[in-house]
Amino acid sequence: MKPIKLFIETKSERYPILIGRNLISRLSNLLKKNSITFKKCLFVIDKSIPRKNLIKMIDSFENIDVHKFEFYANEKNKNQKTVNNILNILLNKNFSRNDCLISIGGGITGDISGFAASLFKRGLKFVNVPTTLLAQVDSSIGGKTGVNTKHGKNLIGSFYQPKIVVSDVEFLNTLPFREIICGYGEILKHSIIANKKFYLFLNRNVDNILKLKSPLIEKSIYESCKIKKLVVEKDEREMGMRKILNFGHTFAHAYEASLNFSRKLNHGEAVILGIKSAFNFSLERKIFKKKEFDQILSHLNKSDFPQSLKSYFSLSDVNKIISFMLRDKKNNSDKIKLMLIKKIGGPIVEKEFSQQIIGKFLKKSLINNNL
Repeated sequence: MKPIKLFIETKSERYPILIGRNLISRLSNLLKKNSITFKKCLFVIDKSIPRKNLIKMIDSFENIDVHKFEFYANEKNKNQKTVNNILNILLNKNFSRNDCLISIGGGITGDISGFAASLFKRGLKFVNVPTTLLAQVDSSIGGKTGVNTKHGKNLIGSFYQPKIVVSDVEFLNTLPFREIICGYGEILKHSIIANKKFYLFLNRNVDNILKLKSPLIEKSIYESCKIKKLVVEKDEREMGMRKILNFGHTFAHAYEASLNFSRKLNHGEAVILGIKSAFNFSLERKIFKKKEFDQILSHLNKSDFPQSLKSYFSLSDVNKIISFMLRDKKNNSDKIKLMLIKKIGGPIVEKEFSQQIIGKFLKKSLINNNL
């Protein structure tokens, strides 16, 4: 089956996204076909990637000076120290700006790799090979890079577009089911904010999509990427429209940070809880209608998804959650900006709320266990 090709065109870069199966064994040829050439490359690799897949990729690079940096890709290692380790290899091996850094892993690997690539000599070639569903539909598209600090998630970073994104669906077969759920959360979010027809497709086919049935999974990835493409092309640096992609994320990032980015709640699960929170809050503020709320809640309450905020937090955590929400990049006052929704498929509205209002909402959700 021929790969699906989708082009992203921003002010800084025009690059293709390839979606298909068995792409990694011909990665070198795919890069050449897309006019991406170099003499040296550094693979930045998540240690969880199966060895046989790595061998297939690396063996496809003949007459290239290949180097590797492997690390455990988790939120705690998504920091400046890891970036410095990558930069030191590039410096010690005398890489030039015409050489290439290739990320092999999920969103954490891509974010760190892209950030390092943007810093080295003010930018060398960057290729992203996302290996998780979440990265294939979200973080690999649009050029956001960055690291975490003790102050919060992704507060240090840059916008830096790749030369190409190669999404091989075969990688998904190696993932735990929990990671498939993680990526599905972002696919669902994209449909909710921009395309009700796509949401209805997901609602009909969710069970088979989660089982990675072809061609449903490829269509889901493609349609999700198309939505992000349209947003990113209009607003590369998140000055306006791109903020709609943050629907549910102000809550989600605060939930992750409040748990110190532990394995108890991964990013996609946090996004699903964040979407639930945003829908509940939209309903409570009379922005969203009850009929559609019941429809989306039925979808979000599938047994495979995280069910309850109370499973992760207690009333004593509310102030901590609020403190992380205040540090969100969208805020510029002592109020908290939220992206809320009027109906499935949009539009999204941005509103500011006091800490007290959001704190009261979180406490009510925990006491009533309705989220």
